[in-house]
Amino acid sequence: MRSRYPDELNSGQRQRVVIARALALQPKLLVADEPVSRLDVSMQSQILNLLLSLHRELELTIVFITHDLSVVRQVADRVIVMYLGRIMESSDADTFFNRARHPYSQALIASTPRFHGSREELAVLEGEIPSPISPPPGCPFTTRCPIKTPECSTAVPPTREVAPGHLLACIHR
Repeated sequence: MRSRYPDELNSGQRQRVVIARALALQPKLLVADEPVSRLDVSMQSQILNLLLSLHRELELTIVFITHDLSVVRQVADRVIVMYLGRIMESSDADTFFNRARHPYSQALIASTPRFHGSREELAVLEGEIPSPISPPPGCPFTTRCPIKTPECSTAVPPTREVAPGHLLACIHR
C-alpha cells in the first residue's frame, strides 16, 4: 500500500490512511465525521471495528458524527441529537434507543429501517425544514414537531436535566 498513489487505493484503504494520519500526533480525542458513510457494508464493519479497537487500545475518545443510527447503536456510549445546530437531547445510548423523549429523537428512531420481519411503515416528519440561516423563532424544531403548541414559538427551550445524565430541550417533556 505504501508504494501506491491515492487513486490506486480502494475506499477502505483510503479511510485507513486518513485514520493513520489523524493518529500520527497521538491525540486523545478523534473527531470522526461520517467515517463510514461512503463505504459498503462489509467495509463499514471493518472500519468501525478498527476504530473501536483503537478506542480500547489507545484509550482514545472518539466523537462520531453520523446520521446513521445503526452506526450510533453499534459504537456509541452516549448520544447527542442536534437539530439546526442546537442540542435537542443527550443521554447514554441505552436510554436514547429505549426511552428517547424529544419528538425529534423519537422521529429519528421511528424512521430507521428495521429488519426483524415486520412490514412497519417508516415515520416521516411533516412540515417545512427551516433554513439554518434563518431558523424559526422559539424551538428550532417547531415547524416539524407533532406536539407543538403556540408557546413553542416564543422562546428557545432551555436544555434541562430530566433524569441523571439525560438532557432535554423541550417544554412539553
